[in-house]
Amino acid sequence: MGLVSELKRRNVFRVAIAYAVAAWLLIEVSATTFPMLRLPEWTATFVAVLLMIGFPVALIFAWAFELTPQGLKKEKDVDRSLSITDVTGRKLDYLTIAVLALVLSYFAFDKFVLDPSRDAELIQTTTTADKSIAVLPFVNMSDDPDNEYFSDGIAEELLNVLVKVDGLRVASRTSSFSFKGKDINIPGIAKELNVDHVLEGSVRKAGNTVRITAQLIDVRTDRHLWSESYDRELDDIFEIQDEISGHIVRALKVALGAGKQETMAHAQKPTENLEAYEQYLRGRYFWQRRGEDNIRHAIDLFERATALDPQFARAWSSLAAAHITLPQYSDATRAEHDPLAVFAAHKALALDDSLAEAYAVLGNLAGHDRKWADAKTHYLRAIASEPKNSDAHLWYAEHLIEIGRIRDAHEESVIAYQLDPLHTGTNSILAWIYLLLNDPSNALKYGVAAWDLGHGGGLNTQVWAHLHLGEFDRAIEVAEELDELAEFPVSITTLLVAAKRDAAKTPLFLETLAAHETVLPLYVAVPGYAVFGRIDDAYRVFSTNLDLPGSRNLGWIIWPDDMTTFRQDPRFADIVTELGLLDYWRENGWPDACQPEGDSLICE
Repeated sequence: MGLVSELKRRNVFRVAIAYAVAAWLLIEVSATTFPMLRLPEWTATFVAVLLMIGFPVALIFAWAFELTPQGLKKEKDVDRSLSITDVTGRKLDYLTIAVLALVLSYFAFDKFVLDPSRDAELIQTTTTADKSIAVLPFVNMSDDPDNEYFSDGIAEELLNVLVKVDGLRVASRTSSFSFKGKDINIPGIAKELNVDHVLEGSVRKAGNTVRITAQLIDVRTDRHLWSESYDRELDDIFEIQDEISGHIVRALKVALGAGKQETMAHAQKPTENLEAYEQYLRGRYFWQRRGEDNIRHAIDLFERATALDPQFARAWSSLAAAHITLPQYSDATRAEHDPLAVFAAHKALALDDSLAEAYAVLGNLAGHDRKWADAKTHYLRAIASEPKNSDAHLWYAEHLIEIGRIRDAHEESVIAYQLDPLHTGTNSILAWIYLLLNDPSNALKYGVAAWDLGHGGGLNTQVWAHLHLGEFDRAIEVAEELDELAEFPVSITTLLVAAKRDAAKTPLFLETLAAHETVLPLYVAVPGYAVFGRIDDAYRVFSTNLDLPGSRNLGWIIWPDDMTTFRQDPRFADIVTELGLLDYWRENGWPDACQPEGDSLICE
């Protein structure tokens, strides 16, 4: 008799199957029930190991022994004519079927009884493990109110350290500092920012001495986890920052997990020159406040800081950011300030190649010059350097809109929003992206939020969202506000809405637009003509204004659903070729709305 036939006769295969099914059931039950019984973790592992060791023993036993009416005997001592292995085999089959029935019962019990409670526990564990914190601006307790730059700077520096701690979600500066001077309690702030911890404090600076008080609050329990006051010389400011951030991580170490304190980024000493550091903090204070006068003053302060310490990388990075921002708030030209921003950004990265801000500035500058591949490289480096830098994600989202990858832009803008929910630009861009994704309800939601936070672009998005929803009366109300804000010589947006509602008013709108098409030609005239089928006029205005200052952000114009006819025109391929987009798409992938077809470009 062959080996396989003999294994079958002695029921070794049946024993193997029955043992495997029974062992699997025991392992699953022990893994589920032992934790509920608060048994040590090793007990479930011990059961699994014991059953694995028992498997070959069971097979050897099945081969060497046979169950007879007289009891258990060695197989060699049993007369083959009296063997009842076939009867024993049927009993093993019944046993296997019974165990399988138990397995199915266990599956049902696990799914409908154990699983819901386990999911609830997981949700609770996840919520607890997702440790989050907001660093509020520290209160200036100095006699000199001008020292507010210093108290704000200390809070911002602490935020920059904590944002690099693994497992800790930190609300961005824009959102945290938006509550400055407002009468909102800590629980209210925590709810707005969706955090469970808040760090607040105060700074009293007098001459070369400083007193910093900080306290960490668990908002859910309203409990102070830690508080401390420091009276030191100003020379020790970086050590104080390091101590405070270390205390915070230690206070949260159980939730953050073992080893997090060892891997956290410590407060680095960015400069040995304290005067340079003070000029830098002053510059950050004024740059964050925006406005032409503030940004120009910030540039002066950053230049002083870099003159005092030419090796001060973060001062060079901030100088680059200030130069690239100024043209947005003044009549300053990019031709004048872009080269200065390029020099400062490269200088910063030569000193410290981990500065996300400097990479993001270079990405923005590359976008100005329509060097799409370079822009992508710089933005991805910025995000790799500081994954929690909301500005890097936001600027990359803007780049993705430019090149037509709207769904990817949505992902990046959502990340930026989660990091900085009260940032005006983030809400405005999210609103427009939802319009591009044909989701007017969400576009309206974020457009309202952007306008409430002070971003004029939120009004423009609201107009188009109401139009898409067919809410013409409300669209006209918002359009009137937008026209007044933009100081148009005529109510162009209002007339556009009226024409969308009543075709009889279309000629009046087009006549008025023709008379004033030089008013924001790319952002008003081009879509205005295209929406009402005047594609030749749309291309005429578009082509003649491509190289004007401020002609960036063309993605906002060419990708809306209302511009489908514009994109389907054969001239669109010439336009995107001139913009350098066609070559970029060939190398880096095609946009959501366009695909190649032979030598042609087919767009939806």
